[in-house]
Amino acid sequence: MRGTALAAALGAAAVLGIQGMAGGAELTAAPGGEGAAKAYSADAKETGPVEGELHKLALQPRGAGEAVLSRQETQPFGLLGVSWTDPAAEVKGTIEARARDAKTGAWSKWIALDPVKPGMDGVRPGAHGSTEPVWVGASNGAEVRISGGGALPAGLELNLVDPGGSAASAQQGGRKNAARNGASARTGVLNAAPAASAATTVDPGPASTAPQPAVVSRSAWGADESLNNEGPLYQTSGKLKAVFVHHTADTQPYDCSQSAAIVRGIHVYHVKTNGWRDLGYNFLVDKCGTIFEGRQGGIDQAVVGAHTYGWNTDTEGIAVLGDYNAGGASAAAQDAISRIAAYKLGQYDVDMNGTTTLTAGATQANFFGTQFEIGKQYQFKTVSGHRDGFNTECPGNQLYAQLGALRASGPAAQLKVGTVNGVPVQPGVDATSDGVLTVGWSTSTASDRIGSFEVLVDGASAATVSGTARTATSIVTSGTHQVQVKANAVNGKTSTSLPVKVVSEVTPAKFTPVTPKRLMDTRAGLGVPQGKVGAGGVVTLPVAGTNGVPAAGVTAVVLNVTATNPTEPSYVSVFPSGTTRTSASNLNFTPGQTIPNLVVVPVVDGKVSFFNNQGSVDLIADITGYFTSAGDGATHTNIGPKRLMDTRAGLGVPQGKVGAGGVVTLPVAGTNGIPATGVTAVVLNVTATNPTEPSFVSVYPSGTTRTSASNLNFTPGLTIPNLVVVPVVDGKVSFFNNQGSVDLIADITGYFTSAGDGATHTNIGPKRLMDTRAGLGVPQGKVGAGGVVTLQVAGTNGIPATGVTAVVLNVTATNPTEPSFVSVYPSGTTRTSASNLNFTPGQTIPNLVVVPVVDGKVSFFNNQGTVDLIADITGYFSK
Repeated sequence: MRGTALAAALGAAAVLGIQGMAGGAELTAAPGGEGAAKAYSADAKETGPVEGELHKLALQPRGAGEAVLSRQETQPFGLLGVSWTDPAAEVKGTIEARARDAKTGAWSKWIALDPVKPGMDGVRPGAHGSTEPVWVGASNGAEVRISGGGALPAGLELNLVDPGGSAASAQQGGRKNAARNGASARTGVLNAAPAASAATTVDPGPASTAPQPAVVSRSAWGADESLNNEGPLYQTSGKLKAVFVHHTADTQPYDCSQSAAIVRGIHVYHVKTNGWRDLGYNFLVDKCGTIFEGRQGGIDQAVVGAHTYGWNTDTEGIAVLGDYNAGGASAAAQDAISRIAAYKLGQYDVDMNGTTTLTAGATQANFFGTQFEIGKQYQFKTVSGHRDGFNTECPGNQLYAQLGALRASGPAAQLKVGTVNGVPVQPGVDATSDGVLTVGWSTSTASDRIGSFEVLVDGASAATVSGTARTATSIVTSGTHQVQVKANAVNGKTSTSLPVKVVSEVTPAKFTPVTPKRLMDTRAGLGVPQGKVGAGGVVTLPVAGTNGVPAAGVTAVVLNVTATNPTEPSYVSVFPSGTTRTSASNLNFTPGQTIPNLVVVPVVDGKVSFFNNQGSVDLIADITGYFTSAGDGATHTNIGPKRLMDTRAGLGVPQGKVGAGGVVTLPVAGTNGIPATGVTAVVLNVTATNPTEPSFVSVYPSGTTRTSASNLNFTPGLTIPNLVVVPVVDGKVSFFNNQGSVDLIADITGYFTSAGDGATHTNIGPKRLMDTRAGLGVPQGKVGAGGVVTLQVAGTNGIPATGVTAVVLNVTATNPTEPSFVSVYPSGTTRTSASNLNFTPGQTIPNLVVVPVVDGKVSFFNNQGTVDLIADITGYFSK
């Protein structure tokens, strides 16, 4: 870095190239970078060590504090500096040098070289005094002058570094610069990827709340590790408290394809000229935003560098290639500084927009005249400039002015889970859950900088809330889970809390059917306030402790929800009150439609919420049963899917449409493999087709009085399916049609029995498992005519790998190109004639499906045309 006595503490993360450097020979073309590639450009993809060369030329003293190296031709080089024998000796005058461009022969302007503070890398035998190194590009001539000082130190030499790996020689514009002593040529597009710790003997560093950015490893930028035989040094505290930002102050512009060569040159200079153990900086960044690993020891480790005199303890140095006194760092470079600083500080719960206390390792003053005394503590910003700790212009006036904004550019900091279900999280102690998961968290970042938070369960998003929220509730299955909170900052950057182990024990639930009964009607103000639900509106319905539903122990209710009188195309999501609504939807509709759908919705706080996306709509909810963990109730047994009734063919009931006010009654108990006794409810997919007038159908227990509850609503020309869980009283189920005439079809998928030998129910979700539009769960793309997609369900998304007998899915068909139907059936079985969704072009149709699980997967068949399919899970049955 220029304008500093501490410039030799250069960071160790190499960058991809040099742009348009003065004194740089333009010898070969290479892909990447900015503009035409220069000498020392990358043009191959090999990785491996590149041995650089150091040439020394003695300066000639002239007396009166002057010394020179006359203008002369030299060996090829790209970086230069001046050294002398005694590191404690001072050069009090001005040290200047210039270089000759290897291609054009033009000489650069005189470049002032600043001495490096002795002891930057500790007291080391054989260390030399030196200036900072300066990149001059591919050159083959040099000149030096020292003047204006007192007695000069002995052993003054010009040090010229050829970093190796150039596409062609800097000398005469043509000699091939190959790797020497068996080292492979290193001139390629570099592999910037997260790197592991440096050695297998070092345990991995702590996890960070911020993601590790892509970093060009030492191997990738061609570090000659034969220069480093001492091994790395690690912070004795085992942590980092701050980072210092530097610039290398090179006066020559560079192309980003040459950044690796610059880093190699700095590495050679620091070791061979300064006598340091390794390159001084921990990381380097170029103007294109590439981050390079600097000093060896591991990207994820707290490595002691040589970058800020007196402040190398508990800190790391990040150097930006270039001079930033006249102009600021590029947006890409600033972003790279932000990402690597956030990652490193996030490993140790440090806010990059905060302050910290550091202990002075030397008595000195900084650029602003602040005095420091060795051994005393002083406050620093966690992202500080070099000049904050030492008397130097580094990191340049313009980059230093950018640090304020840069500190606030990171992701949410100090993000941590504080409570699980109201209990403070304690190290080494597992949090517990009964299936309901309420997570509380904290962050030191202001809410206006955060767009949203997500609760992650085993890495998958379980709830999303606003940036002002600090709690969220979701549902988890039995087992051990890793729970984290992810913050999505408004600048697009993310951070994730360290995981908390949560052990969940969920009591399986049994089903209790109830006579269908209307609980909610926004048209009449039943259950909720009267009035349509507006755009983005939510109404919440109490269910526990009402209408015969127990006040405690209820885990889910089964509701037939109907949307009517919508003013705009929209959707409705039904979700557990007290939890964060997910992206799952239950009903999709357009103006003029009345759409029903069965919903099995978990109960957390005794209520159920209904969200409408846009426009306004009336909502109706009829209860048909509930699940309880109290021990009473029925268990579920799969059967089918199997067609039990079809009025078109006279299957199960007499042939012929059901007329206005007509009722047909279907025997279910003791037929088709259903037990004759003990059956409390059946699960039927009921389809209305060929209606002659707008009407509705109610499915209810035979032997009881029909209530106002309805299950299907339709108009002429439509074929509408809906799942029904209907109680069984006298072994039969009745179907009532209000007006006109209609054909009815019923396919059974299972039944509930009081025998207790069936499967119990567990809530999960609502959670999206499949979306063919996005390639979620299955390959991206519509399902074609006769096509089948198969979704893995067992062993994914919190669903057990074994013991699952059926899953409860809300399946939506959208963007159909032709009239068609979709059948959902157990993978590994032969598809029957049963269908679950019927639709025409322009429609988006949902339907709940309880589908058996045979081989751990569920298949979806589309009859004709093409269609997108979506599946949201709400629960599963297991033994």
